[in-house]
Amino acid sequence: QVQLVESGGGLVQAGGSLRLSCAASASIFSTYVMGWYRQAPGKQRELVATLTRNGRTDYADSVKGRFTISRDNAKNTVYLQMNSLKPEDTAAYYCNARSGLGDPYWGQGTQVTVSS
Repeated sequence: QVQLVESGGGLVQAGGSLRLSCAASASIFSTYVMGWYRQAPGKQRELVATLTRNGRTDYADSVKGRFTISRDNAKNTVYLQMNSLKPEDTAAYYCNARSGLGDPYWGQGTQVTVSS
């Protein structure tokens, strides 16, 4: 069983930055694809960014050029650096780990609110 714990959310003005962290309870980056998702009120959960085992990254079009996903293997932590934040980035952000075998793991989420 893998536990994921997010942190770093908060309230920020438009144009500001936040860095989200996702701490995993085990060394899983060599086995799992890590991802960040978000869900705004009344909307479906959407994929924001992914980081594969070999380090390839992918981003939703809405965040390309503004968000960066990265990891620290020594700390078993994945990050989401969010710059130039917009009010439409307001959502609960969730960390995800999937291996293709079995159900993925999810964190509890962290709220990001961007004021205009």
